[in-house]
Amino acid sequence: MTRRGAFLFALMSVVWGVPYLLIKVAVRHLEPAVVVEGRTAIGALVLLPLALRRGQLRPLLSSWKPLLAYTVAELAIPWLLLSDAERRLPSSLSGLLVSTVPLIGVVLAALSGHQDRIDAKGILGLLVGLIGVGVLLGLDVGRGDLGSVGEVGVVAIGYATGPLLVSRYMHHLSSLALAAVTMALVAVGYLPFAIWQLPSKAPPGTAIASIVVLGVVCSALAFVAFFELIKEIGSTRATIITYVNPAIAVVLGVVWLGEPFKLATGIGFVLILGGSWVSTASGRGETRDTPRVGGTRPAPDE
Repeated sequence: MTRRGAFLFALMSVVWGVPYLLIKVAVRHLEPAVVVEGRTAIGALVLLPLALRRGQLRPLLSSWKPLLAYTVAELAIPWLLLSDAERRLPSSLSGLLVSTVPLIGVVLAALSGHQDRIDAKGILGLLVGLIGVGVLLGLDVGRGDLGSVGEVGVVAIGYATGPLLVSRYMHHLSSLALAAVTMALVAVGYLPFAIWQLPSKAPPGTAIASIVVLGVVCSALAFVAFFELIKEIGSTRATIITYVNPAIAVVLGVVWLGEPFKLATGIGFVLILGGSWVSTASGRGETRDTPRVGGTRPAPDE
């Protein structure tokens, strides 16, 4: 990994561990659609002028289909479901469940021909990770929370699908323009629902501050960095930031929100991340999905 790739990886590992806490704070006072609208509208307002000034929007027209697919898979559906699930689930548990993204990514990449077939080590890693999920579901989740867990499962699938779409169809496009347009599309789509669900009185400053940080740092800045990370190290390896995201989410949830840290949480965390590490280990060599040292990554269809 280059120094640039290492920096982007470290940045994303931390920045995307924070939203779970911020979403938890925001949904205490705001409906999920309002939270999604707030963060995407702020992110779009920050990035769109920059992309327009640099003339980076027109090239996106040729890739509008994968762009829409990415927007739905990575933002429109996951951000709403995650915000809704966190009204009932602890932020730390949500972060741990999302840590299954690398496991899902390995399966999707193999099924789509995006990398080599899963070998015996990869299958072992998947099984270990699934056991970790089972521990969380069996020992750390109540029956009333299963619907919310299902929502976070859909979120994880979306988060695993999005990077594959970027790496395969949009790696040649501006990261700034991609982030700006995807957030603008979601903001426009959610605007009617957000207006309908606006609270009758102004939310407290903590909720407003959470939305602002979600929009500027965890959306605008983060997505530009994430697209660059995908281009630098490939989509499968980029999802490995979720090795660190859950740890950040758990620490913040325990320290700032007073959420419990149970034995099942620790065991599930270790099993999921260990399984993710093993299942992706065999794909860290040079493949269609990873950049070449000292050169550029060829187009996926070349």
